[in-house]
Amino acid sequence: MKKPVQHVKLGLETLLEESSDSLIRDERVGLICNQASVDHSYRHAADLLHNHPDINLRALFGPQHGIRGDVQDNMIETEHSIDRATGLPVHSLYSETREPTDAMLADVDTLVFDMQDVGCRIYTFVYTLANCMRAAKRLEKRVVVCDRPNPINGVDMAGNILEPEFASFVGQFPLPTRHGMTVGELAQMFNEHFKIGCDLEIVPMSGWRREFWHDETDAPWVLPSPNMPTLDSATVFPGTVHFEGTQVSEGRGTTKPFELIGAPYIDPDAYAEKLNALGLAGVYFRSCVFQPTFQKHAGVSCGGVQIHVIDRDVFDPWFGGIAMAKFALDMYPNDFRWKVPPYEYVYDKNPFDVISGTAKIREAFEKGTALDEIAAETKAPLEEFKALRESYLLYR
Repeated sequence: MKKPVQHVKLGLETLLEESSDSLIRDERVGLICNQASVDHSYRHAADLLHNHPDINLRALFGPQHGIRGDVQDNMIETEHSIDRATGLPVHSLYSETREPTDAMLADVDTLVFDMQDVGCRIYTFVYTLANCMRAAKRLEKRVVVCDRPNPINGVDMAGNILEPEFASFVGQFPLPTRHGMTVGELAQMFNEHFKIGCDLEIVPMSGWRREFWHDETDAPWVLPSPNMPTLDSATVFPGTVHFEGTQVSEGRGTTKPFELIGAPYIDPDAYAEKLNALGLAGVYFRSCVFQPTFQKHAGVSCGGVQIHVIDRDVFDPWFGGIAMAKFALDMYPNDFRWKVPPYEYVYDKNPFDVISGTAKIREAFEKGTALDEIAAETKAPLEEFKALRESYLLYR
């Protein structure tokens, strides 16, 4: 019997209900949003703020993939424009700048951030938030963060901690790959522990508990980026995102991005057999052949696997993804290739290292280090992070 979903009141909804006597009344407001910035009725935050009698919305700010989420790939910048629904200026924060300029904020007192994260360090939206917080600090503006659920729950953490020398727009801070925090909690950590120090307000959710997966709540799901269509995509993403740093397809150009992994030279049956022999908890690797319609190996049949998560509560996506990458290299050393720079505006480092937040994982692969030994190195740093994040958790 399917258990009932929990009602979660979003930060956006609380902000709108309390606007008559609260944070943004009589303020000139800028909104950082995209297509997933909706309430329970799927009404967009820009329309809701623009039509509210007590809110003076003056500008919109769009992240990677654009304010409507239509731009597919990394390092494909979006132009500044005028929003067709509200007539407001749209400032692109994935353009010649990734931080609001003085001119962009000249007509704004408060920046409201309302975006859906996916629970993984390797995702740019929270760094757009951090960049906005830095600009707000510089110009003595305020930032209001409307919180949303971590779709892959706020309990589980996994992976390695980013090393500062590998900081980039897919990882600005030493977080683990799967961090188990909400956007509001991360904002507090960025502001206090990582010392951005802006005037920050968090509008929390009500009804959300850390153990919830997104489909255990009634919170709306709109794909937050073009290749994150479903909760299944987000569930495996902390592992299979590493394939963006290789010439193996991570399933872009298919209907199962990040769930389908393969390349023309991979024998799907042999690859699946090798992966399943690990006996990883909560997952089955099904051999398959797929043909991407764009990006890597477009129009070419790729052998590989589809990741079927049988029990998401015990599945470790980071370890699964690392195992998949290591075995692809081990089994096909003459064909496997790392992606060449640049990746997310980093021109002098291996893209796999930029994604991983370290060179140690790639170097361990190339030395033939065992998977268990690679994973063991993450245990103590994860425990340290778990203790650190405790001070910033809004939900218990």
